[in-house]
Amino acid sequence: MVALVATVAYLGLEARSVEVQCQVAPGLPSFRVVGLPDKAVGESRERVHAALAALGLSLPPKRITVNLSPADLPKEGAHYDLPIALALLAAMGIVDRETVGDYLAVGELALDGRIIASPGVLLAALHAASCGKGLICPVAQGPEARWAPGIDVIAAPDLISLLNHLKGTQALAPPQPGQARPPLRQADLRQVKGQETAKRALEIAAAGGHNLLLVGPPGAGKSLMASCLPGILPDLTPSEALEASLVASVAGMLEDGQISRARPYRSPHHSASMAALTGGGLRVRPGEVSLAHLGVLFLDELPEFQRGALDSLRQPLETGEVTVARANAHVTFPARVQLIAAMNPCRCGHLGDPALGCSRAPKCAADYQSRISGPLLDRIDLHVEVDPVSAADLALPPPAEGSDEVAARVAAARQRQTTRLEGTGRRNNAELDGNLLDRHATPDAPGQQLLLKAAEAMRLSARGYTRILRVARTVADLAGADQVGRVHVAEALGYRRMPPRA
Repeated sequence: MVALVATVAYLGLEARSVEVQCQVAPGLPSFRVVGLPDKAVGESRERVHAALAALGLSLPPKRITVNLSPADLPKEGAHYDLPIALALLAAMGIVDRETVGDYLAVGELALDGRIIASPGVLLAALHAASCGKGLICPVAQGPEARWAPGIDVIAAPDLISLLNHLKGTQALAPPQPGQARPPLRQADLRQVKGQETAKRALEIAAAGGHNLLLVGPPGAGKSLMASCLPGILPDLTPSEALEASLVASVAGMLEDGQISRARPYRSPHHSASMAALTGGGLRVRPGEVSLAHLGVLFLDELPEFQRGALDSLRQPLETGEVTVARANAHVTFPARVQLIAAMNPCRCGHLGDPALGCSRAPKCAADYQSRISGPLLDRIDLHVEVDPVSAADLALPPPAEGSDEVAARVAAARQRQTTRLEGTGRRNNAELDGNLLDRHATPDAPGQQLLLKAAEAMRLSARGYTRILRVARTVADLAGADQVGRVHVAEALGYRRMPPRA
Protein backbone atom coordinates (compact mmCIF):
# COMPACT_ATOMS: atom_id res chain seq x y z
CA MET A 1 0.00 0.00 0.00
CA VAL A 2 0.95 3.63 -0.42
CA ALA A 3 0.97 6.09 2.51
CA LEU A 4 0.08 9.70 1.74
CA VAL A 5 1.07 12.90 3.59
CA ALA A 6 0.29 16.43 2.42
CA THR A 7 2.84 19.24 2.22
CA VAL A 8 3.45 22.31 0.06
CA ALA A 9 5.80 23.76 -2.52
CA TYR A 10 6.44 27.51 -2.44
CA LEU A 11 6.26 29.62 -5.59
CA GLY A 12 6.71 33.17 -4.43
CA LEU A 13 3.81 33.84 -2.05
CA GLU A 14 1.81 31.01 -3.56
CA ALA A 15 1.66 27.62 -1.85
CA ARG A 16 1.06 24.64 -4.15
CA SER A 17 -0.26 21.38 -2.71
CA VAL A 18 2.22 18.51 -2.83
CA GLU A 19 1.34 14.92 -1.96
CA VAL A 20 4.14 12.81 -0.50
CA GLN A 21 3.52 9.22 -1.57
CA CYS A 22 5.59 6.48 0.07
CA GLN A 23 5.61 2.84 -1.00
CA VAL A 24 7.46 0.02 0.76
CA ALA A 25 7.56 -2.91 -1.67
CA PRO A 26 9.48 -6.17 -2.09
CA GLY A 27 12.74 -5.84 -3.95
CA LEU A 28 16.38 -4.97 -3.47
CA PRO A 29 16.87 -2.65 -0.47
CA SER A 30 16.86 0.95 -1.66
CA PHE A 31 15.50 4.37 -0.74
CA ARG A 32 14.71 6.75 -3.59
CA VAL A 33 13.03 10.17 -3.72
CA VAL A 34 11.51 11.12 -7.09
CA GLY A 35 9.34 13.95 -8.35
CA LEU A 36 11.79 16.65 -9.48
CA PRO A 37 13.57 17.12 -6.12
CA ASP A 38 16.46 19.56 -5.85
CA LYS A 39 19.66 18.62 -4.05
CA ALA A 40 18.30 19.58 -0.62
CA VAL A 41 15.24 17.38 -1.14
CA GLY A 42 17.33 14.56 -2.56
CA GLU A 43 19.45 14.60 0.58
CA SER A 44 16.31 14.18 2.72
CA ARG A 45 16.66 10.41 2.61
CA GLU A 46 19.95 10.64 4.52
CA ARG A 47 18.48 12.94 7.18
CA VAL A 48 15.33 10.83 7.48
CA HIS A 49 17.39 7.63 7.75
CA ALA A 50 19.57 9.13 10.52
CA ALA A 51 16.55 10.59 12.39
CA LEU A 52 14.79 7.21 12.41
CA ALA A 53 17.97 5.55 13.58
CA ALA A 54 18.10 8.01 16.48
CA LEU A 55 14.65 6.72 17.47
CA GLY A 56 15.89 3.14 17.39
CA LEU A 57 14.09 2.36 14.14
CA SER A 58 15.71 0.75 11.14
CA LEU A 59 14.46 0.87 7.57
CA PRO A 60 12.89 -2.33 6.27
CA PRO A 61 15.14 -4.25 3.85
CA LYS A 62 12.83 -3.50 0.94
CA ARG A 63 12.50 -1.07 -1.92
CA ILE A 64 11.33 2.29 -0.57
CA THR A 65 10.06 4.80 -3.11
CA VAL A 66 8.95 8.32 -2.20
CA ASN A 67 7.18 10.29 -4.91
CA LEU A 68 6.49 14.01 -4.58
CA SER A 69 3.36 14.63 -6.63
CA PRO A 70 2.77 16.45 -8.95
CA ALA A 71 5.96 15.07 -10.44
CA ASP A 72 6.42 17.94 -12.93
CA LEU A 73 6.54 20.64 -10.22
CA PRO A 74 10.10 21.42 -9.02
CA LYS A 75 10.57 20.79 -5.28
CA GLU A 76 13.03 22.93 -3.34
CA GLY A 77 13.98 23.17 0.33
CA ALA A 78 14.50 21.03 3.40
CA HIS A 79 10.91 21.37 4.65
CA TYR A 80 10.08 18.09 2.87
CA ASP A 81 12.04 16.10 5.49
CA LEU A 82 9.20 15.83 8.00
CA PRO A 83 6.43 14.83 5.53
CA ILE A 84 8.75 12.24 3.96
CA ALA A 85 9.52 10.79 7.39
CA LEU A 86 5.82 10.69 8.36
CA ALA A 87 4.86 9.05 5.06
CA LEU A 88 7.57 6.44 5.58
CA LEU A 89 6.47 5.77 9.17
CA ALA A 90 2.87 5.42 8.00
CA ALA A 91 3.92 3.00 5.25
CA MET A 92 5.81 0.98 7.88
CA GLY A 93 2.67 0.87 10.04
CA ILE A 94 4.18 2.82 12.94
CA VAL A 95 1.66 5.69 12.74
CA ASP A 96 -1.93 5.61 11.57
CA ARG A 97 -2.32 6.58 7.92
CA GLU A 98 -5.67 8.31 8.44
CA THR A 99 -4.33 10.38 11.34
CA VAL A 100 -1.42 11.84 9.38
CA GLY A 101 -3.73 12.29 6.39
CA ASP A 102 -5.61 14.98 8.31
CA TYR A 103 -2.54 17.20 8.51
CA LEU A 104 -0.18 19.09 6.27
CA ALA A 105 3.44 18.76 7.42
CA VAL A 106 6.52 20.96 6.97
CA GLY A 107 9.87 20.91 8.76
CA GLU A 108 13.52 19.96 8.49
CA LEU A 109 14.94 17.01 10.42
CA ALA A 110 18.22 16.97 12.32
CA LEU A 111 20.25 13.78 12.48
CA ASP A 112 19.23 13.27 16.12
CA GLY A 113 15.50 13.51 15.35
CA ARG A 114 14.93 17.16 16.24
CA ILE A 115 12.51 19.09 14.02
CA ILE A 116 14.19 22.29 12.83
CA ALA A 117 12.57 25.49 11.64
CA SER A 118 12.16 26.04 7.91
CA PRO A 119 11.00 29.12 5.94
CA GLY A 120 7.39 29.65 4.89
CA VAL A 121 5.44 28.10 7.77
CA LEU A 122 2.93 30.97 7.90
CA LEU A 123 2.17 30.51 4.21
CA ALA A 124 1.85 26.73 4.74
CA ALA A 125 -0.53 27.31 7.66
CA LEU A 126 -2.78 29.58 5.59
CA HIS A 127 -2.79 26.98 2.81
CA ALA A 128 -3.65 24.22 5.28
CA ALA A 129 -6.54 26.31 6.61
CA SER A 130 -7.87 26.79 3.08
CA CYS A 131 -7.68 23.01 2.52
CA GLY A 132 -9.41 22.17 5.79
CA LYS A 133 -6.37 20.42 7.24
CA GLY A 134 -4.29 20.84 10.37
CA LEU A 135 -0.58 21.62 10.35
CA ILE A 136 2.42 19.76 11.78
CA CYS A 137 5.44 22.05 12.10
CA PRO A 138 8.56 22.68 14.23
CA VAL A 139 7.92 23.84 17.79
CA ALA A 140 9.85 27.07 17.16
CA GLN A 141 7.33 28.03 14.48
CA GLY A 142 4.15 27.04 16.26
CA PRO A 143 3.43 30.68 17.26
CA GLU A 144 3.85 31.70 13.63
CA ALA A 145 1.49 28.99 12.36
CA ARG A 146 -1.17 29.90 14.92
CA TRP A 147 -1.78 33.21 13.14
CA ALA A 148 -3.72 31.21 10.54
CA PRO A 149 -7.39 31.27 11.62
CA GLY A 150 -9.23 28.12 12.70
CA ILE A 151 -6.43 25.61 12.28
CA ASP A 152 -5.23 22.73 14.46
CA VAL A 153 -1.47 23.14 14.89
CA ILE A 154 0.84 20.43 16.23
CA ALA A 155 4.20 22.02 17.01
CA ALA A 156 6.68 19.28 17.90
CA PRO A 157 10.25 19.69 19.16
CA ASP A 158 11.37 16.30 17.84
CA LEU A 159 10.20 13.24 16.00
CA ILE A 160 9.68 11.04 19.08
CA SER A 161 7.42 13.63 20.73
CA LEU A 162 5.41 13.92 17.53
CA LEU A 163 4.96 10.13 17.27
CA ASN A 164 3.85 9.90 20.90
CA HIS A 165 1.35 12.70 20.32
CA LEU A 166 -0.08 11.05 17.22
CA LYS A 167 -0.37 7.72 19.09
CA GLY A 168 -2.07 9.42 22.03
CA THR A 169 0.57 8.53 24.63
CA GLN A 170 1.80 12.12 25.04
CA ALA A 171 -0.02 15.40 24.48
CA LEU A 172 1.89 18.34 23.06
CA ALA A 173 0.73 21.71 24.34
CA PRO A 174 -1.02 23.75 21.63
CA PRO A 175 1.05 26.79 20.64
CA GLN A 176 -0.18 30.34 21.13
CA PRO A 177 0.05 33.04 18.45
CA GLY A 178 3.29 35.00 18.63
CA GLN A 179 2.88 38.35 20.33
CA ALA A 180 2.98 41.19 17.82
CA ARG A 181 6.01 43.37 18.40
CA PRO A 182 5.26 46.99 19.25
CA PRO A 183 6.43 49.48 16.60
CA LEU A 184 10.03 50.54 17.10
CA ARG A 185 10.67 54.26 17.55
CA GLN A 186 13.04 55.49 14.88
CA ALA A 187 14.88 58.82 14.78
CA ASP A 188 12.78 61.86 15.69
CA LEU A 189 12.34 64.90 13.47
CA ARG A 190 13.44 67.06 16.41
CA GLN A 191 16.95 65.86 15.62
CA VAL A 192 16.81 67.58 12.22
CA LYS A 193 18.00 71.18 12.40
CA GLY A 194 16.76 73.50 9.67
CA GLN A 195 15.69 71.80 6.39
CA GLU A 196 12.09 72.97 6.65
CA THR A 197 11.43 72.39 2.95
CA ALA A 198 12.79 68.85 3.10
CA LYS A 199 10.78 68.08 6.24
CA ARG A 200 7.63 69.35 4.56
CA ALA A 201 8.33 67.08 1.57
CA LEU A 202 8.89 64.16 3.95
CA GLU A 203 5.49 64.83 5.53
CA ILE A 204 3.79 64.90 2.13
CA ALA A 205 5.55 61.69 1.12
CA ALA A 206 4.41 59.96 4.32
CA ALA A 207 0.83 61.23 3.99
CA GLY A 208 0.34 59.97 0.44
CA GLY A 209 2.83 57.10 0.14
CA HIS A 210 4.87 58.99 -2.47
CA ASN A 211 8.44 58.34 -3.61
CA LEU A 212 11.00 60.96 -2.58
CA LEU A 213 14.49 61.95 -3.73
CA LEU A 214 16.75 64.05 -1.51
CA VAL A 215 19.69 65.76 -3.23
CA GLY A 216 22.30 67.60 -1.21
CA PRO A 217 25.90 67.75 0.01
CA PRO A 218 27.34 65.28 2.53
CA GLY A 219 26.24 65.86 6.13
CA ALA A 220 23.10 67.80 5.22
CA GLY A 221 20.86 65.29 7.03
CA LYS A 222 19.46 63.24 4.14
CA SER A 223 19.94 59.85 5.81
CA LEU A 224 18.70 61.20 9.14
CA MET A 225 15.47 62.43 7.58
CA ALA A 226 14.95 59.10 5.81
CA SER A 227 15.34 57.27 9.13
CA CYS A 228 12.66 59.57 10.59
CA LEU A 229 10.08 58.44 8.04
CA PRO A 230 8.98 55.20 9.80
CA GLY A 231 8.25 57.26 12.91
CA ILE A 232 5.62 59.37 11.12
CA LEU A 233 4.01 56.62 9.06
CA PRO A 234 0.80 55.02 10.38
CA ASP A 235 1.00 51.46 11.65
CA LEU A 236 0.05 48.57 9.41
CA THR A 237 -3.54 47.38 9.62
CA PRO A 238 -3.96 43.73 10.77
CA SER A 239 -4.47 42.53 7.19
CA GLU A 240 -1.44 44.52 5.99
CA ALA A 241 0.68 43.16 8.85
CA LEU A 242 -0.21 39.61 7.82
CA GLU A 243 0.56 40.42 4.18
CA ALA A 244 3.99 41.85 5.02
CA SER A 245 4.71 38.96 7.40
CA LEU A 246 4.08 36.43 4.62
CA VAL A 247 7.06 37.83 2.71
CA ALA A 248 9.21 37.71 5.85
CA SER A 249 8.08 34.12 6.50
CA VAL A 250 9.00 32.92 3.01
CA ALA A 251 12.39 34.63 3.43
CA GLY A 252 12.88 32.94 6.82
CA MET A 253 12.99 36.27 8.64
CA LEU A 254 9.90 36.05 10.86
CA GLU A 255 11.37 35.80 14.34
CA ASP A 256 9.51 33.76 16.98
CA GLY A 257 6.26 34.06 15.07
CA GLN A 258 6.00 37.72 15.99
CA ILE A 259 3.96 39.77 13.55
CA SER A 260 4.82 43.44 13.75
CA ARG A 261 2.50 46.36 13.00
CA ALA A 262 5.51 48.56 12.20
CA ARG A 263 6.13 49.18 8.52
CA PRO A 264 9.19 47.43 7.07
CA TYR A 265 12.25 49.62 6.55
CA ARG A 266 15.00 48.27 4.32
CA SER A 267 18.24 50.08 3.55
CA PRO A 268 20.47 47.93 1.29
CA HIS A 269 24.09 48.88 0.65
CA HIS A 270 24.85 50.37 -2.75
CA SER A 271 26.85 47.28 -3.68
CA ALA A 272 23.60 45.25 -3.80
CA SER A 273 23.09 43.28 -7.01
CA MET A 274 19.99 43.15 -9.17
CA ALA A 275 18.97 39.82 -7.61
CA ALA A 276 19.43 41.27 -4.11
CA LEU A 277 17.13 44.20 -4.93
CA THR A 278 14.38 42.49 -6.92
CA GLY A 279 14.73 38.83 -5.92
CA GLY A 280 16.19 35.77 -7.56
CA GLY A 281 19.04 33.38 -6.96
CA LEU A 282 19.32 29.65 -7.54
CA ARG A 283 16.39 29.16 -5.18
CA VAL A 284 14.27 32.21 -5.86
CA ARG A 285 13.92 34.37 -2.76
CA PRO A 286 12.33 37.80 -2.30
CA GLY A 287 14.63 40.79 -2.76
CA GLU A 288 14.83 44.03 -0.84
CA VAL A 289 11.95 45.60 -2.77
CA SER A 290 9.67 42.76 -1.61
CA LEU A 291 11.03 42.62 1.94
CA ALA A 292 10.04 46.31 2.15
CA HIS A 293 6.50 45.57 0.94
CA LEU A 294 4.03 48.08 2.44
CA GLY A 295 6.98 49.90 3.97
CA VAL A 296 10.02 51.96 3.03
CA LEU A 297 12.93 51.13 0.72
CA PHE A 298 15.76 53.59 1.36
CA LEU A 299 18.52 53.77 -1.24
CA ASP A 300 21.37 55.93 0.01
CA GLU A 301 24.05 57.10 -2.45
CA LEU A 302 21.66 56.36 -5.32
CA PRO A 303 24.11 56.85 -8.24
CA GLU A 304 26.54 54.36 -6.67
CA PHE A 305 24.13 51.47 -7.28
CA GLN A 306 24.64 49.43 -10.41
CA ARG A 307 22.75 50.94 -13.34
CA GLY A 308 21.03 47.65 -14.16
CA ALA A 309 20.03 47.10 -10.54
CA LEU A 310 18.39 50.52 -10.34
CA ASP A 311 16.55 50.13 -13.63
CA SER A 312 15.20 46.76 -12.46
CA LEU A 313 13.14 48.74 -9.92
CA ARG A 314 11.17 50.57 -12.60
CA GLN A 315 8.49 47.92 -13.06
CA PRO A 316 7.99 47.16 -9.32
CA LEU A 317 7.59 50.88 -8.57
CA GLU A 318 4.91 51.12 -11.24
CA THR A 319 2.95 47.90 -10.67
CA GLY A 320 3.59 47.08 -7.02
CA GLU A 321 4.90 43.59 -7.76
CA VAL A 322 8.01 41.96 -9.17
CA THR A 323 8.16 38.82 -11.31
CA VAL A 324 11.33 36.74 -11.35
CA ALA A 325 11.38 34.73 -14.58
CA ARG A 326 13.23 31.43 -14.76
CA ALA A 327 13.25 28.72 -17.41
CA ASN A 328 11.20 26.40 -15.19
CA ALA A 329 9.03 28.88 -13.29
CA HIS A 330 7.79 32.46 -13.00
CA VAL A 331 7.69 33.63 -9.39
CA THR A 332 5.83 36.81 -8.40
CA PHE A 333 6.39 38.69 -5.14
CA PRO A 334 4.51 41.79 -3.91
CA ALA A 335 6.54 45.01 -3.98
CA ARG A 336 4.28 47.91 -3.03
CA VAL A 337 6.98 50.11 -1.51
CA GLN A 338 7.66 53.75 -0.82
CA LEU A 339 11.05 54.59 -2.32
CA ILE A 340 13.18 57.14 -0.49
CA ALA A 341 16.46 57.90 -2.24
CA ALA A 342 19.36 60.17 -1.35
CA MET A 343 22.29 61.36 -3.41
CA ASN A 344 25.01 63.96 -3.62
CA PRO A 345 24.83 66.42 -6.53
CA CYS A 346 28.24 65.20 -7.75
CA ARG A 347 30.95 62.76 -6.71
CA CYS A 348 32.66 65.20 -4.33
CA GLY A 349 29.24 66.36 -3.13
CA HIS A 350 29.94 70.10 -3.14
CA LEU A 351 28.67 71.24 -6.53
CA GLY A 352 28.13 74.99 -6.52
CA ASP A 353 30.35 75.64 -3.48
CA PRO A 354 33.39 77.62 -4.76
CA ALA A 355 35.39 76.79 -1.64
CA LEU A 356 34.86 73.02 -1.68
CA GLY A 357 33.83 72.16 -5.24
CA CYS A 358 36.28 70.14 -7.33
CA SER A 359 38.06 71.43 -10.40
CA ARG A 360 36.13 69.09 -12.73
CA ALA A 361 32.79 70.83 -12.16
CA PRO A 362 30.40 70.95 -13.93
CA LYS A 363 31.37 67.87 -15.99
CA CYS A 364 31.81 65.91 -12.77
CA ALA A 365 28.14 66.49 -11.84
CA ALA A 366 26.88 65.61 -15.32
CA ASP A 367 28.78 62.31 -15.32
CA TYR A 368 27.67 61.46 -11.79
CA GLN A 369 23.98 62.22 -12.25
CA SER A 370 23.79 60.49 -15.63
CA ARG A 371 24.12 57.17 -13.81
CA ILE A 372 20.44 57.47 -12.93
CA SER A 373 18.12 56.92 -15.86
CA GLY A 374 15.40 59.42 -16.71
CA PRO A 375 12.60 56.83 -16.54
CA LEU A 376 13.57 55.97 -12.96
CA LEU A 377 13.62 59.64 -11.96
CA ASP A 378 10.22 60.07 -13.61
CA ARG A 379 8.80 57.51 -11.16
CA ILE A 380 9.87 59.60 -8.15
CA ASP A 381 7.12 62.04 -7.15
CA LEU A 382 9.08 64.53 -5.03
CA HIS A 383 12.56 65.92 -5.81
CA VAL A 384 14.02 68.04 -3.03
CA GLU A 385 17.31 69.92 -2.87
CA VAL A 386 18.72 69.76 0.65
CA ASP A 387 20.91 72.73 1.55
CA PRO A 388 24.03 72.36 3.72
CA VAL A 389 23.52 72.91 7.45
CA SER A 390 25.53 75.74 8.97
CA ALA A 391 27.08 75.75 12.43
CA ALA A 392 24.55 78.41 13.41
CA ASP A 393 21.70 76.02 12.55
CA LEU A 394 23.28 73.25 14.60
CA ALA A 395 23.56 75.54 17.61
CA LEU A 396 19.82 76.25 17.59
CA PRO A 397 17.60 74.47 20.15
CA PRO A 398 15.59 71.46 18.93
CA PRO A 399 12.48 72.35 16.89
CA ALA A 400 9.22 72.58 18.80
CA GLU A 401 7.57 70.15 16.41
CA GLY A 402 8.76 66.54 16.30
CA SER A 403 7.68 63.25 14.80
CA ASP A 404 4.60 62.89 17.02
CA GLU A 405 3.05 66.13 15.78
CA VAL A 406 3.79 65.35 12.14
CA ALA A 407 2.55 61.78 12.58
CA ALA A 408 -0.81 63.10 13.81
CA ARG A 409 -1.28 65.16 10.62
CA VAL A 410 -0.16 62.22 8.48
CA ALA A 411 -2.63 59.91 10.23
CA ALA A 412 -5.47 62.37 9.65
CA ALA A 413 -4.61 62.65 5.94
CA ARG A 414 -4.36 58.87 5.62
CA GLN A 415 -7.74 58.47 7.27
CA ARG A 416 -9.29 60.79 4.69
CA GLN A 417 -7.78 58.62 1.96
CA THR A 418 -8.95 55.38 3.58
CA THR A 419 -12.51 56.70 3.76
CA ARG A 420 -12.41 57.98 0.19
CA LEU A 421 -10.92 54.80 -1.28
CA GLU A 422 -12.92 52.25 0.72
CA GLY A 423 -13.88 49.31 -1.47
CA THR A 424 -11.61 50.30 -4.37
CA GLY A 425 -8.62 48.13 -3.50
CA ARG A 426 -6.39 51.23 -3.21
CA ARG A 427 -4.67 52.25 0.01
CA ASN A 428 -3.41 55.81 -0.56
CA ASN A 429 -3.07 58.63 -3.05
CA ALA A 430 0.10 57.18 -4.57
CA GLU A 431 -2.04 54.34 -5.97
CA LEU A 432 -4.65 56.57 -7.62
CA ASP A 433 -5.11 55.99 -11.34
CA GLY A 434 -7.71 56.04 -14.08
CA ASN A 435 -11.21 57.03 -13.02
CA LEU A 436 -10.21 57.28 -9.36
CA LEU A 437 -7.60 59.90 -10.21
CA ASP A 438 -10.07 61.86 -12.33
CA ARG A 439 -12.74 61.68 -9.68
CA HIS A 440 -10.69 62.66 -6.64
CA ALA A 441 -7.66 64.61 -7.88
CA THR A 442 -8.96 66.84 -10.67
CA PRO A 443 -8.13 70.43 -9.64
CA ASP A 444 -10.45 73.41 -9.84
CA ALA A 445 -10.30 75.71 -12.88
CA PRO A 446 -7.39 77.91 -11.67
CA GLY A 447 -5.45 74.85 -10.58
CA GLN A 448 -6.07 73.09 -13.90
CA GLN A 449 -4.90 76.14 -15.81
CA LEU A 450 -1.70 76.34 -13.78
CA LEU A 451 -1.03 72.63 -14.23
CA LEU A 452 -1.47 72.78 -18.01
CA LYS A 453 0.90 75.74 -18.35
CA ALA A 454 3.49 74.08 -16.10
CA ALA A 455 3.21 70.76 -17.93
CA GLU A 456 4.03 72.47 -21.20
CA ALA A 457 6.85 74.58 -19.76
CA MET A 458 8.42 71.65 -17.85
CA ARG A 459 7.76 69.16 -20.68
CA LEU A 460 6.16 66.72 -18.28
CA SER A 461 5.56 63.16 -19.37
CA ALA A 462 2.14 61.58 -18.89
CA ARG A 463 3.55 59.81 -15.84
CA GLY A 464 4.91 63.08 -14.44
CA TYR A 465 1.55 64.79 -14.98
CA THR A 466 -0.24 61.97 -13.14
CA ARG A 467 2.17 62.02 -10.24
CA ILE A 468 1.78 65.77 -9.77
CA LEU A 469 -1.98 65.26 -9.49
CA ARG A 470 -1.42 62.58 -6.85
CA VAL A 471 0.90 64.81 -4.82
CA ALA A 472 -1.52 67.74 -5.12
CA ARG A 473 -4.30 65.50 -3.79
CA THR A 474 -2.11 64.67 -0.78
CA VAL A 475 -1.29 68.34 -0.14
CA ALA A 476 -5.02 69.04 -0.17
CA ASP A 477 -5.64 66.18 2.28
CA LEU A 478 -3.06 67.60 4.68
CA ALA A 479 -4.85 70.94 4.44
CA GLY A 480 -8.23 69.28 5.01
CA ALA A 481 -9.54 70.43 1.61
CA ASP A 482 -12.07 68.40 -0.38
CA GLN A 483 -11.14 69.99 -3.73
CA VAL A 484 -7.62 70.23 -5.14
CA GLY A 485 -6.90 73.93 -5.65
CA ARG A 486 -4.34 76.13 -7.33
CA VAL A 487 -2.23 76.43 -4.17
CA HIS A 488 -2.04 72.63 -3.83
CA VAL A 489 -1.01 72.22 -7.46
CA ALA A 490 1.62 74.97 -7.08
CA GLU A 491 3.23 73.22 -4.13
CA ALA A 492 3.21 69.86 -5.94
CA LEU A 493 4.88 71.48 -8.96
CA GLY A 494 7.57 72.92 -6.72
CA TYR A 495 8.64 69.39 -5.77
CA ARG A 496 8.78 68.15 -9.35
CA ARG A 497 12.09 69.77 -10.21
CA MET A 498 14.65 67.23 -11.32
CA PRO A 499 18.07 67.33 -9.66
CA PRO A 500 20.30 69.94 -11.28
CA ARG A 501 22.31 68.64 -14.22
CA ALA A 502 25.30 70.67 -15.23
